[in-house]
Amino acid sequence: MSAATAQSGDMLPQAPSYVGEIRRGADGKLIALPEAELSMQKRWGDAAPKATMRVGSGEKISTLTEAARLARDGEVIEIRPGNYRGQPVVWTQDNLLIRGVGERPVMLADGRSAEDKATWVVRGGHVRIENIEFRGARASHANGAGIRFERGELTVHGCRFADNEMGILTANQATMALTVSDSEFADAPRDARDVHHLLYVGAIGKFVLRGSRFQNGYLGHLVKSRARENHILYNMLVDGATGRASYELEFPNGGIAYVIGNVIGQSAGTDNPSLVAFGAEGQRWPENALYLAHNTLLNDAHAGSFLSVWADRFAGGVDVWAINNLSVGNGNFFQPAQGRFEGNRAVGRGELIEYAGVPSRLANLSPLRGSVRVPGRGGEMDLLPTAEFVAPAGTRPVRVSSALSPGAFQ
Repeated sequence: MSAATAQSGDMLPQAPSYVGEIRRGADGKLIALPEAELSMQKRWGDAAPKATMRVGSGEKISTLTEAARLARDGEVIEIRPGNYRGQPVVWTQDNLLIRGVGERPVMLADGRSAEDKATWVVRGGHVRIENIEFRGARASHANGAGIRFERGELTVHGCRFADNEMGILTANQATMALTVSDSEFADAPRDARDVHHLLYVGAIGKFVLRGSRFQNGYLGHLVKSRARENHILYNMLVDGATGRASYELEFPNGGIAYVIGNVIGQSAGTDNPSLVAFGAEGQRWPENALYLAHNTLLNDAHAGSFLSVWADRFAGGVDVWAINNLSVGNGNFFQPAQGRFEGNRAVGRGELIEYAGVPSRLANLSPLRGSVRVPGRGGEMDLLPTAEFVAPAGTRPVRVSSALSPGAFQ
């Protein structure tokens, strides 16, 4: 059979909008999606389902309030660029895709919230939200969220959350799952009367955070999760010079936590001396372990702890694996009572190259390059990094050679 015959009729080559795991985003640009994000798109059987509803200026449906009222299960909603002021909504539909088109549309709370909870309340079945900004959420209990997630499975991709009392806040149901990727969280309100977390995950079944950036917290945590299973992969959780966050990353009730390939940093004005905390409020789940591998841990304060674990609050203790991490600045990094503590190295700030304004990469001639061994498997996951963070938000794949370096970047 000739090449021309092979490509005729139903034998045409695959459409260019899908190349392996490269997908075309809402803005028309090609993006690489990690495996965890593919399940929602597979529900429609296409990389970029066609819009069934368009919202914005010049469209038949001009407000989010009306869109939420009219939407049905399986809807694909496109939101035009612009500022959408005071249009809080509750999404109850299943198999729902909501995406901003072009320049990211901004949901401005403007003093209003849905059910006194959030700008958007999501309690459908399977929901995916792309390329939307949420700003200024407030509520009477000081926990107004950009998104309040209350039921089902939610994926948030390429979004931004700023100046909200909570960026995303979830309910407490073990059947729930949340994936956040390639997103930005910043600028907690400067209100000393209340604690505002940039991302607060309740006692849900699974939480995945990948390729996202967090900065400029205030008294609350950058990321707090009570989930049973946590995958914190290739993010930049760095409070920054003006930040005053408490913990940068906390698992107050333990659970299983894979923390791989992140840059985690606290500011000189931190409200808590620990960067990563595990188990401070005691055991909730039957299985508990922390796998902390190939992270770069930055402490700009005069003292502190890179890792704090409350092992005595777990029946039988808890396994903690700290492998091939790179610590920068003053602070304690103690070997855990149970688990593994290998390949962790300390380095001065002057020995690092800045990336995205953060000293986080080893210099090419650093003696620490190629100084650690392959970490192996921990629990049900390979601890060897396969990607690294890309500013302002996202990841890129890395091919790790036998000359393996500590920290988040190879």
